[in-house]
Amino acid sequence: MHRRILTAFLVILAVAACVPADAWARIKLITLPVRQRVEIQLDNPNATLVEEERIVPLVKGINQVDFSWANTQIDPNTIVFRVVVRDEDAEGAEAKKAKPLEVNVLSVSYPPNEAALVWQVSASASGSARVRISYLLGNLTKSFNYRAVATNDERTLTLSQYMRLQNFANEEFGSTGLWAGFGPRFLKPIGINETKEMLVERFLEVPVKKTYTSDPTLHGYLDKPKNKLRVPMHYVLTNDTDNNLGTAPLQFGKVRIFQDDGRGSTAFIGEDWGKFTPLDDEMRLYVGTAQDIVVVRTIEKFEQHRIAGNLYNHEVIVKFEIENFKDKAVTLDVSESIRQIRAEVWRDSGRDVEWELGDQTTFEGKPDKELSTFDRVVFHADLPARGADTKAKKITHKLHLLIKNEW
Repeated sequence: MHRRILTAFLVILAVAACVPADAWARIKLITLPVRQRVEIQLDNPNATLVEEERIVPLVKGINQVDFSWANTQIDPNTIVFRVVVRDEDAEGAEAKKAKPLEVNVLSVSYPPNEAALVWQVSASASGSARVRISYLLGNLTKSFNYRAVATNDERTLTLSQYMRLQNFANEEFGSTGLWAGFGPRFLKPIGINETKEMLVERFLEVPVKKTYTSDPTLHGYLDKPKNKLRVPMHYVLTNDTDNNLGTAPLQFGKVRIFQDDGRGSTAFIGEDWGKFTPLDDEMRLYVGTAQDIVVVRTIEKFEQHRIAGNLYNHEVIVKFEIENFKDKAVTLDVSESIRQIRAEVWRDSGRDVEWELGDQTTFEGKPDKELSTFDRVVFHADLPARGADTKAKKITHKLHLLIKNEW
């Protein structure tokens, strides 16, 4: 017999001759018809819900429905059998005049050592009923990936979101409704061991904020002996309607990033893993290390000021010499971990760091409130474009800190 999953048989029970004939039907074996409808919900990241409908012919009295799922990872604790309505589409004119068919599920039993169960169903009359069988199914999974194409000026991009469905559930489904919990619903067949990729959404003219960041703790040095910091670049997208997104959270997935080269084609510039991004949150995509922004970081001053006994305040000045060799002005985010600075000039005691900004700090404004934390400061440094003679203007900034109550 062809490999079967969710193959159901309708077995009409019979009893001894002493039971009245109108109460019991004679023994008869009927193969359950093919699925009329299948829906697969993929909105839960840890479980796949399958719901199928079949039209079941019933006889008056007690019926048994046998449900089996050999070689398939169905969670038996999640199987639900429901009778929806009498199926009038399958009935003739005379049958439609009959009283409504009443169907009830009386009990369920599990045959020993089998991947199967049997429902006992009663019917008030002979006829067809539409039933729904739902369950959680393993090895039918989804993932997401993206293609981002930035304009030549890197001000906007087109973001295409794809859903990849992988079916290793050892079962095939015909025309199946698929839904990821957001976006469009798809109607597609799913074959055994098949992978399908579907375009979920395409977002046009999404504004891009390109950032440049220096942070010795997070990103390290490009040239440690010369104290030259690495400056990674990111595209930052805001998932809201003002930025032509915001229809649903952006799912975790790999993002392949391209840029319009201005000659009618695109150039691949990198790929990154886009984090799960709720509404109104930001997705940051790494697009390489800037070679034309130079940041040299040095400890210009470190002094200890005794408070009492072995208790000291540490005064530290970190100097940044910055050059922008780009033809356009940019903003550099200068990020520093106060805890790491303490360890760099003294030692990390393991305690939360107590600190305050000194009056020799030269960055304009206060630390960025959204990006800074209790032990990290982020300042913004505006860098002018390089001059016409190709020389870059060197910008010097200082971070002045007082690290308090250390021993």
